[in-house]
Amino acid sequence: MKFIEISKVEAVVVGSMKMFLVEGQEVLVVNLDAKFYAMGNRCTHARGDLSKGRLEGKIVVCPRHGSKFDVTNGSRISGPAKDNLPVFEIKVEDKSLKIKV
Repeated sequence: MKFIEISKVEAVVVGSMKMFLVEGQEVLVVNLDAKFYAMGNRCTHARGDLSKGRLEGKIVVCPRHGSKFDVTNGSRISGPAKDNLPVFEIKVEDKSLKIKV
């Protein structure tokens, strides 16, 4: 596994989220108080695009059926989704965001 640069830090402002395609995988990057988190972008229920959902603190809400996930660890908070999301190691290096894939 290696770290791949996906963006500059300023592309994901504090309190926002953005989807990146990383080696064929959709990855949702969230900036909470200048700390970055990365997880799968598709809801585990009906594959809703989480980047089009809403961010409520550290919880992302799926726009399709309202499943909720904790962005800090990918865990499912409430359904109808039953499974957690995959998480990815992310780091800031020289003002760039890098994800381990």
